[in-house]
Amino acid sequence: MGQIKIYQENCTEVTVIPNIFIDRYMKDANDAQLKVYLYLLRMMGAGLSTSISDMADQFNHTEKDILRALKYWEKNQLLSLEYDEAKNLAGIMLSLSGNSSAPKADTVSFPPIVKFAKTQIPEPEKEEAPVPKPDFSKPSYSLDQLKEFKDNEETSQLLFVAEQYIGKPLSPSEIKTILFFSDKLKFSEDLIDHLIQYCVDKGKKDFRYIEKVAISWAEEGIHSPAQAAEFASKYDKAVYDVMKALGKPGTPTRAEADFALKWTREYGFTPDIIQEACQRTVLATDKHRFEYADSILASWRQKKVHHKADIKALDDAYSRGRTAPSRSSGTTAGPFNQFNQFMHTDYDFEALEKEILSN
Repeated sequence: MGQIKIYQENCTEVTVIPNIFIDRYMKDANDAQLKVYLYLLRMMGAGLSTSISDMADQFNHTEKDILRALKYWEKNQLLSLEYDEAKNLAGIMLSLSGNSSAPKADTVSFPPIVKFAKTQIPEPEKEEAPVPKPDFSKPSYSLDQLKEFKDNEETSQLLFVAEQYIGKPLSPSEIKTILFFSDKLKFSEDLIDHLIQYCVDKGKKDFRYIEKVAISWAEEGIHSPAQAAEFASKYDKAVYDVMKALGKPGTPTRAEADFALKWTREYGFTPDIIQEACQRTVLATDKHRFEYADSILASWRQKKVHHKADIKALDDAYSRGRTAPSRSSGTTAGPFNQFNQFMHTDYDFEALEKEILSN
């Protein structure tokens, strides 16, 4: 785009910002809008030139962001944009007169300050109306609705199962919450059963918690127990902790989530032991990290590791086994040997990599 000339007599090293701008307009402006307006004041005071593209580069915004900011200030009557017959932006006039209700004493005007070369200004993008979120608020059910729900044969079976999970008779409020799952969230009986079991398995029997989980599932478009199981496993905090520890940004794949869940659910390892295996894996390799970590944890499981102290005992035993031959051959345990002692118990990463690549 063409260069914009911004000029004013008596340039100084100070940019003056009138109080009315700070008091009335600054609080409602966003980041791009504030930067653009203050930058125009700055360039005017210094008598420097700029352009739409220069401002976009200066503030790491798109040219459309800059144009939208100019349109915003024009709408608030703090500047006016002048176009020629070909709809090229021809000039900008800054004015802090604001709307007609602004006190005259607070009005500060500036002469035309911006002259543009012939630059075609694209029409600003039409902002798409935000898609309204589904309403998942719980209705206030009447006693008649509650009675009808309880008297339904299939529903009564669901309520009985829920009571077995919770370990006590359901209160009317809790029954209304289950009605909400069925009526408003459109959950099937199988999904409601899975929902309550899932929460109870996590040690959560409070229906306020169960309701929050249900709404989160509804927002994700979950309609079956299989979808719920996949969602829960994929976004389990333990999975993301493993992803972070192994230096794997982004959303986990199903295989990656399966590894992480296996280490907690099948192997029964605590987070500190899993983190230790991940740290050793990152130091050892940048390939096949889940497989490496799994081999470490499988070995520790076989050797009955339950605490980090058990890992230290394995490391010490391995270190003793490595040190004896080294001394007999007249070599010293340098940094590389110390690193190997730290990384190994009794498995060989080089052999493991060959095995992985061959599969």
